[in-house]
Formats: sequence, C-alpha cells, structure tokens
Amino acid sequence: MSSKRNVYLSMKPLAEARALFLDHFDFSHRLAAEEVSVAEAVGRILAEPVHARLSAPSYHGAAMDGIAVRAADTYGASDLEPVEFTLGKSAVHVNTGEPMPEGMNAVIMIEQVQALSDETVRIEAPAFPWQHVRRVGEDIVATEMLFPRHHRVGPYCTGALLAAGVHRVAVKRRPRVLIIPTGGEMVQASDLDESDLAPGRIIESNSTVLGALVEQMGGVFVRHEGLRDDAETIAAVIGEASGNHDLVLVIGGSSAGARDFTKMAIERAGGEVLVHGVTIMPGKPTLLAAVRDHPVVGIPGYPVSAIIAFEELVAPALELMQGVRGEARPTVLAAPTRKIASKLGMEEFVRVRLGKVGERLVANPLPRGAGTVTSITRADGIVRVPADLEGLHPDREVAVELLRPLAEIERNIVVVGSHDLCLDVLADLLKEEQTGLSLSSSHVGSLAGIMAIRNGLCHLAGSHLLDPDDGSYNTTDVARYLADVPVRLINLVTREQGLMIVKGNPGAIGGFEDLTRDGVTFINRQGGSGTRVLLDYELAKRGIPAGDISGYETEEFTHMAVAVAVMSGAADAGLGIRSAARALDLDFLPVTSERYDLIIPEEFVDTPAM
Repeated sequence: MSSKRNVYLSMKPLAEARALFLDHFDFSHRLAAEEVSVAEAVGRILAEPVHARLSAPSYHGAAMDGIAVRAADTYGASDLEPVEFTLGKSAVHVNTGEPMPEGMNAVIMIEQVQALSDETVRIEAPAFPWQHVRRVGEDIVATEMLFPRHHRVGPYCTGALLAAGVHRVAVKRRPRVLIIPTGGEMVQASDLDESDLAPGRIIESNSTVLGALVEQMGGVFVRHEGLRDDAETIAAVIGEASGNHDLVLVIGGSSAGARDFTKMAIERAGGEVLVHGVTIMPGKPTLLAAVRDHPVVGIPGYPVSAIIAFEELVAPALELMQGVRGEARPTVLAAPTRKIASKLGMEEFVRVRLGKVGERLVANPLPRGAGTVTSITRADGIVRVPADLEGLHPDREVAVELLRPLAEIERNIVVVGSHDLCLDVLADLLKEEQTGLSLSSSHVGSLAGIMAIRNGLCHLAGSHLLDPDDGSYNTTDVARYLADVPVRLINLVTREQGLMIVKGNPGAIGGFEDLTRDGVTFINRQGGSGTRVLLDYELAKRGIPAGDISGYETEEFTHMAVAVAVMSGAADAGLGIRSAARALDLDFLPVTSERYDLIIPEEFVDTPAM
C-alpha cells in the first residue's frame, strides 16, 4: 500500500460540484415504476398520472335531511302564501346521502318544513333547482385526472383515489442506497463494549444518521458492515454493489490523508472521480464519482460534514430520481451576537441558536467543529458565510436558514454569559412544565454576557465577576458597563470554585503554587470569564506570574470542558466549579465561594417567559 498522501484532485465550489454531479447521471430516469395499493401509496411518488374510473358522487343524492321536491313546484311560496305538498306524491322524505327520487331536483331542509298531517306538509319559501343536492360528478368526474405524475401521495389523497374507484396506483420505486462505513477505528454501536473505546476508537453513528435521512427522503437503505481501511476490499464492495443500488455512500476515507482510501478504491473498481473536494466547511473532503455509470459519493467521516454533504449533494440526487423538489428552508434575518470569522475561499455553514430579543432576532453561533454533532442537534438555523467573505459582523443582520419553525424559535429565552450547570436544570424544567419555552444558552464568559445585555442581544446573562477591591460580585461591572441599562440582579446559586484535579491527585497538587512546577499542566478559562478573573486575582495575591504556569494560555469556554480536559489527561488541573468536578469524579480543592447571578434587563423582568 502506498504511503503517499492523497491530494484533492479537482476541488470545486459547491454549486459547480452539484451541477457536475447531477448532470453526469440521468437521475430522473433511474427509477422504474411499481404498482401498489392506495393504502401503501402514502408518501410515495406517482410514476404516472392517475385518472378517475368513477364519478363521485355517482348519483344525484340528498345533501340534507328533509323533503325532495321539484323546484318549480315551490315557486311563489312565502309566509303569506305557503305551498302544501302531499308526501309520497309531490314530496318525498329523504335523509342525507340517499338517492334523489325520480323527477325531484331540490331538497328542503327538515327545519323549514311544517307538518300539517301524516300526509301533508307546508313550506313558506321557494327552492331553487339542485338546492341541497349533490349532483353526479360534483366532486370527481369519471376520466378526469386526479393527480399528475411526480405527485407525492398524502393521506388526504387516498380518499379521492378510492372515491374515484382507483384501488392501485403506479409509483416510482424507492431509491435504493447502500451505505458503507469504513475505518478500522470504528466501533459499531450495537457491539459497544466501553472497554473497546480505547484512545483512537470511535462509535460509528454516521450510517444511522444518513440512513434516517435517506428514509426521510423516501428512499430505502442498506447498511454494509464496516470495512477496514483497505482499498482492495472497499473497491470489491463498491464494484459489486453499484449495479444493485441507485446510490452508494462510502463514509470516511475521502480526505487528503495518507490513510484515506475511497479515491483509490473507486479507481480500482474501474470508476472515475468527478470531484475530489468541495469548497465548503464542514464537508470539504466530499468526493463525487461514477462507477459503471452508477453514482458513488465519498462522505466525510466527521458527523456534521457528513450531514452537510448529504443535504447539499446527495439529497438533490434523490429528489431528481423521484421527480420531486424539496421545499427550500425558510430564511429570516438575524443579528449575530458576536463576530463570525471565516476563511476566504470556503463557503461556511455556521450553526446558530436563535431567539427574539425585543423586536429583532439574534443569532448565537454554536461550536463550529465538523465533529461537533451537538452543534447541529442544538441549532435553530444555519448561516451560510459566502466564500468571498472573511466573516460576518454583529452590527449587520445575516440570512439564516431555519431548522425549526419560527414560532418555536420566538419562544426561546436567550442566555449569554457565564456557564453554570443550573442552566441545564432550568432548561429541563421549562420542558417538564410544558411551557412551550426553551432556554438557548451561549457560554462566552461573564463579561461577554454583560456586553450582550448592553447591545440588546439577549434576555439575560449569567455572571460571577469578582471585584478584587471589595470582594463583591457583579455589582461593580454592572455599574461600569450597564449604567444606562436598567437591570435586575437575581442570585441563581452560590457555588464553590476550586482546582479540579485528576482523581487521586497523582501530581500531589496542593494549591496554586504547585501549578508552576515542572511537568504540571494547567487548563484555563477564556479571558473575560469570571473564573479567569478569579484565577488572576488569586495569582496576583500570591505573587505568581501567569507566565510561570504551563497551559495558562490554553482556554476553554465552559466548566465542563475544563473538567473533561483534566479527566482525559490533557491537563493536570483547572479552575472550575465543584459540580463539574463531581460530575466527572475529579478531586476538588476549594478556593472560594462565589455568587452566580442572572442579570435581567428590566424590560423583560415581568414578561411571562421570564
């Protein structure tokens, strides 16, 4: 096996790559028709137009309970000159849905009929021809087209089809998609043994996600067993499967690395690589190819990359096969809560949380790593940063593609600022109480939260900023930065801050002084966070230069991220809250108790949401 690194051969912008892929294959004629019952047709795409076999209704029928009459016999009737009818002769009792008696062409509702005897009735208003009568073909006329080809059959459609005497319809066969996970590092979720999750081992989830997306789009999928990183093995599977499936997705092995095998496998299977690399983030390593005139897509291994590649390149192919076009996601304008930097030459898909603050929507960017699957499960929308921009500014609204209904998004309570686990508890309680509200948190540090309040970008901010001069929390910085913004401080929790240390404290760390020892690595919080302010205060009090601490410049944005860094061995110690240390079973050396407050603008304090 060659150890040379793979390289992107023909990297293309997204639009060009999509057009090249879709134009190369005759996707619109890949699926044959099959006949199914009307009950089985729900969700399927019609392969042929459907015409009515029968008229509906197939007879003139009464649309109301009452009496059937000849309309001409009622003309001139009024309360001063009522008209009388003899039942069984000039009028006949009918119930809704019954056929109209021969020669009768109108129904008078029973409420408007006065009974004079068992044989005689009277009316005081005239009827017009076909009043309260369902005529033959009023709904459907035999031979008329009910639905055109490529119509998706819905539950309502079944009623029209059956009423028209149609019991079976020709629908397009469901697209068949083969999904092949690759990579020796993958552990199958069904075989999961936590002892197998040694460093470098990953739970394989992409095939399940992509399979669900295929089914959501009307297709069926087969998941191949995971394949090891071997070009010959992958090539054999692709070559054998390509003729039996409408689309083959190979997960992993499509980026520019020495251990990537999809390109080699496609070429060994006699295929042609059309595109190797697309100028999008996430999703750059996507590969588009043809093997024996069958489409093969190399899907990146990172979860968010895999989803973006599917939605932007695989989904359009599935739509063309079925003759349907998916609805474009609705878009709204929203103001970013902070600057969004981006790389020139790459179209970036930034996941965001949204909320309505005052009269405008605001967008909180989520973590942007291609492997951060929660950045898309938590997202309310996606901002596309064009390839010719270096980023987006918070003072300019941007277009956001919605992943959730706008009405749901407008019930988000937007929290920006310091992180505390109590926010997760609050978010769960909101759902438990079925309030219809959601908590949308962005953990960027206490000072950034205060700035978001000042700029009108959130409903509340979490803060625990220490004033080293008097030992108070938050009041000094609120007075400094929010002098012109009426706010209320509500204490959410009093909590312990301390040094989180690996269980058993193998490094024998007893305090801040030990952080300067050789071999001891620290993990810090970002500048502007309350924890960072506390650290700098404690170091200054002890006369410890920050530069003497290895890892002082390495930053995380949440207490749990710091705790994970310590638990994983990436750091020996980090400053954070006791609950985070407890959650990951770390040792904890208390430093101080502090106030964690919610800062709420007065304009929101008395709202139902708050």
